[in-house]
Amino acid sequence: MLAPLANPSKVIGIGLNYGEHRREQSAAPADYPVLFPKFSSSIIGPDDVITWDPALTQQVDYEGELGIVIGKRAKRVSEVEALEFVFGYCNLNDISARDLQHDERGHKQWTRGKSLDTFCPIGPYIVSKDEIADVQNLRVRTWVNGELRQDSNTGNMISNAAQLVSFISQGITLLPGDIIASGTPAGVGHYRQPPIYLKPGDVVEVEVEGLGRLSNPVR
Repeated sequence: MLAPLANPSKVIGIGLNYGEHRREQSAAPADYPVLFPKFSSSIIGPDDVITWDPALTQQVDYEGELGIVIGKRAKRVSEVEALEFVFGYCNLNDISARDLQHDERGHKQWTRGKSLDTFCPIGPYIVSKDEIADVQNLRVRTWVNGELRQDSNTGNMISNAAQLVSFISQGITLLPGDIIASGTPAGVGHYRQPPIYLKPGDVVEVEVEGLGRLSNPVR
């Protein structure tokens, strides 16, 4: 199986959208969603390999998330009508190079740290929205080598799916096939004590309830 979407016009990531994830890194509250891009060249599908150059990064992390797939052109839509512009949902793993994203090596480049090749696994398929009774009541889990690392619910999102679509569309036109990576809950490797990063031989699995399970090996 291939990635269910190979070349969307944009993938928009949402940072710090779970209160528990903010707390694990002592991040201050924000009055609005934090946006960052992930390039379509980072997309891979189920069972595809997550890989990177160790000379570029040595702190690669997982982030299991709900992916929101746009179905109709959305520009300045309200929260009430926002989900009418959604086609469906998918698992998404927002792979992140923490030493590029943060300041350990003086970079502080979220875009680079989030958009390296293979850093956006999605799939194994898109589930149309009519199959999901309540997008804000879905369990979100991530495993590494069979060990449960993240376990939360989309009901814990600070900005829900409708709010995200509406907020983004106020100034950025969303097109069919665009993906919103709606944010990750607590449990990422970077904020564990001590930190635990992905390494060759690992297998990462992301499962949002009702969307199947996305599995990718690490090399």
